[in-house]
Amino acid sequence: MNRNLVLLALCQGLFLTNNVTFIAINGLVGLSLAPMGWMATLPVMGYVVGGALSTGMVARSQSRFGRKTSFQLGLVVAFLSALLCAYAAFSRNFWLLCAATLVAGYYNANAGLYRFAAAEVAGSTAQEKAVSLVMAGGLLGAIAGPNLAAWTRNLFPVPFAGAYIALAGVALLGMLALAFITFPPVPPKKAGQQGRPLSQIMKQPVFIVAAATGALSFGVMNLLMAATPIAMQQCGLPFSDAALVLEWHVIGMFAPGFFTGNLIKRFGTLPVMGVGIALYLGCIAIALSGVDLHQFLIALFLLGVGWNFVFTGSTTLSLTAYRPEEKDRAQGALNFFVFATLALSSLASGVLVTTQGWTLLNQGSLLPVLATALALLWLVLHRRRAQNPVSN
Repeated sequence: MNRNLVLLALCQGLFLTNNVTFIAINGLVGLSLAPMGWMATLPVMGYVVGGALSTGMVARSQSRFGRKTSFQLGLVVAFLSALLCAYAAFSRNFWLLCAATLVAGYYNANAGLYRFAAAEVAGSTAQEKAVSLVMAGGLLGAIAGPNLAAWTRNLFPVPFAGAYIALAGVALLGMLALAFITFPPVPPKKAGQQGRPLSQIMKQPVFIVAAATGALSFGVMNLLMAATPIAMQQCGLPFSDAALVLEWHVIGMFAPGFFTGNLIKRFGTLPVMGVGIALYLGCIAIALSGVDLHQFLIALFLLGVGWNFVFTGSTTLSLTAYRPEEKDRAQGALNFFVFATLALSSLASGVLVTTQGWTLLNQGSLLPVLATALALLWLVLHRRRAQNPVSN
């Protein structure tokens, strides 16, 4: 077993512990502090907007300092922003909480590159499996995130303030794990080997579809996941039930990571992504059938597995769209599209679930799911035309 991959998977797990805890508590803390109910998910939105705004800075730091130093810098930001979130909770300052999660977005954008680093650590012969394995590291977050939120909820008189402090400790563990990872040296850039401009890279059909499916699949998943704790509270279900649902949702997101790479290698990237889209539709159908605990649980689990298939597939697809010397700008652009979509879905999540309800939220999510399916179909048809050009 590749030691560096295992440690990267651990870093991914700690990153997801941070993310899942944020999802579990930010909307609820926001709801208790916000001037108006529809603002409840603004702290969730702040995290992803911060990620979108940070993609350029992250790309430059990765290019200038290399993977290891840049990743450590992201963890320093995670540590400080978690403490700032705790202070905002103690002082009951909603806007400071939003600002703190905005700053934390730098870590979100930075750690979002772990999956690409995995492909580099593994080498060209095992990229699919490496990406899949590091994604599987998120299982740690699936278990630790919701339970961390539940265990620390009443650690202090202010609900969930203890969870933010615990996340500062999670960031320190990430720094320790990262210290033992050896990344391959960055090949020296030769004169005239700067690669293609970003505009040219982005015109490729494979890049367009990788970016669209990655962003839309993540956006739909976030739309439903961020709304779940609030929706369950509105339905009279306790936070312990919401924590259980989120735990199984994130297990669904990352447990398939142990075999998604093998599925992609055997059946191809696009078929696996197609199965993922079918699971999204299954999730929505079950969510629309009722609001009991088992319906939330099954729907969110299917959503997680569907996201794994589509997002792992889109990441694998994107690796064919750029050359090594182009990776920083290409990966920065891919992450920007993801975070921009997440920002919109985070705001829409809070607005829709508090003003229109869980049912309309799920009905509306059908549109981006169908758009994702159409993007895949377009790439399939484009490849068939390229393989079988019509002869005059």
